[in-house]
Amino acid sequence: MLPKLLLLSFTILRAAQAIAPFSWNNETFLLHGEPYRIIGGQMDPQRIPNELWADRLAKARAMGLNTIFSYIFWDQLEPTQGAWDFSGNNDIAKYFRTAQEQGLNVVLRPGPYICGEHEWGGFPAWLSEVPGMVVRTDNEPFMAASKSYIDRLAEDIADLGVTKGGPILMVQVENEYGSYGSNHKYVAELRDIIKEAFELPLYTNDGGEKSMLEGGQIPGALAETDGDPQVGFKARNKYVTNPSSLGPELDGEYYVTWLDQWASNYTHQTDVGNIQAIQKVQSDLTWILKNNGSFSIYMFHGGTNWGFQNGADWGANLEPITTSYDYGAPLDESGRTNEIYNALRETIGNYVGKDTIPDTLKEEPLITIPEIQLKPAANLFDYLPKPVTKKSPVNMEALGQSTGLTLYRHVITSPINGTLAPGDYPRDRVLVYVNGKRAGVIDSTYEVPNTVRLALKKNDVLDLLIENLGRVNYGPRIVDQRKGIVGNVTVGGNVLSNWQMYPLPLDAPPISSAKHSVHSTSSGPAFFTGTFDVDTVGDTYLELPGWTKGVVWVNGVNLGRYWIVGPQQTLYLPGCYLQKSGNKITVLALEPTGDEGSVRGITTRNWGNNPDPDAP
Repeated sequence: MLPKLLLLSFTILRAAQAIAPFSWNNETFLLHGEPYRIIGGQMDPQRIPNELWADRLAKARAMGLNTIFSYIFWDQLEPTQGAWDFSGNNDIAKYFRTAQEQGLNVVLRPGPYICGEHEWGGFPAWLSEVPGMVVRTDNEPFMAASKSYIDRLAEDIADLGVTKGGPILMVQVENEYGSYGSNHKYVAELRDIIKEAFELPLYTNDGGEKSMLEGGQIPGALAETDGDPQVGFKARNKYVTNPSSLGPELDGEYYVTWLDQWASNYTHQTDVGNIQAIQKVQSDLTWILKNNGSFSIYMFHGGTNWGFQNGADWGANLEPITTSYDYGAPLDESGRTNEIYNALRETIGNYVGKDTIPDTLKEEPLITIPEIQLKPAANLFDYLPKPVTKKSPVNMEALGQSTGLTLYRHVITSPINGTLAPGDYPRDRVLVYVNGKRAGVIDSTYEVPNTVRLALKKNDVLDLLIENLGRVNYGPRIVDQRKGIVGNVTVGGNVLSNWQMYPLPLDAPPISSAKHSVHSTSSGPAFFTGTFDVDTVGDTYLELPGWTKGVVWVNGVNLGRYWIVGPQQTLYLPGCYLQKSGNKITVLALEPTGDEGSVRGITTRNWGNNPDPDAP
């Protein structure tokens, strides 16, 4: 018979486990009272066609993962303040239920700031127009908007918490806040909002340095680290002393490789073909497991920055992220396994037992699509919406627009000469036209952008077509991410007044109309269209030989940007967006040369770089 004290302790422990199905002690996580090692990987639902969620999640389980970590992109759920969209790729509840069906638990990373190389780190563009708004601090308008987002998200998914029989184990507060600041009042307020909304255990995730951990750690949330596991684990144990933030070690973002950015000198990041690099990853994960730690591979599957969802870093200049978010992951952008996947499956299997991991899934081959001949269908400037007219130009967000292009038009009233300055600084890429002819490009991806000098006559039409290349998700300029023109436009120091502004979000391409004839495509932006059939519906990569820069839609879906500079030279086209016959393709050529004509579908991704024709 058990001693009364021991029996009482056992009873209390069992009662606590019944109340908290997921918890931890100093050594390990506990799931329903049993030790639980998180063997996880990052995969974000909004970067994957919802038709493919089950396939990708099943492949995660077949690599040996037991937990999926997922960012949620606020800007996709609330693109306009108060207007919510939880359909299609935004059906987060469906994604988490599918994960549970595949035998996976979930760690929720809702932000509201998530970084993730996503547009403004997940913040919706309309935040810029809220009076008094300052993001990532205990600013009243920001906290109110963040609470509205967290509460609305919880309406859809809070019942999927582990306490209610669902797969969500715990929730992250903010994201690597210690790399940005140390406002503990802000993080504490956010902690309380998330705790009230989800009623689940909380954690923070920061880099393995003293300042980062001290800046991001908050009492009541388990403090964890990312990056090099040995550095991070040691730092956490040294610099975090609050008992309520201590527990088992988790490498919340173990990086297999890294992200890709648009630039003619930036090569694709991958360990495929690099045996030594893959062995290093295996060694690190083995070390974590042998030392009673947990991990999440960033990324297990990166997916795609559909449309204009890519963000940008800021160093000395803007560093926009490519459309592809392949990230050199074990599951590539198209959801196919590679040698990294096979190696990590072997490593995990050696630890958990290979017989506990499901068999790998059969993968359908990619398809080829013969050359699709495209014809010029419309000039962009022929399909302008009704303009907004103001004395001074206003930024993109003030026009009710988040992404895409904005055209600013001014008619010269008297001769003027000198250097063009499009506001306080280029935000982000400015195509300059005089009377419909391109006069230059000002590009903030260069530390010192091109200088455009103009000699303008009375009645000349000056057009500034400005492209949002991606709001900064990481870097010093994250606070102010207004796009378009901020400030006055000057030529030779003289302010130009009276502007017509045309928002061009390009959520879908314009419908061609016979009343517009297609002018020369050698200067102004133009749309090209075509149709094609396929013998077999399947995934492919679209290659655009001879095209410089622009956007591609297939059957109305915005596949993202292409840019000759690379390193990305193809666009992923999932088979779920195709039909056997009558597929429609539209390509916007922002800088047509007159040599455009065809695109084709190929079975292997193309990576490479080319000189930037607009380089300073």
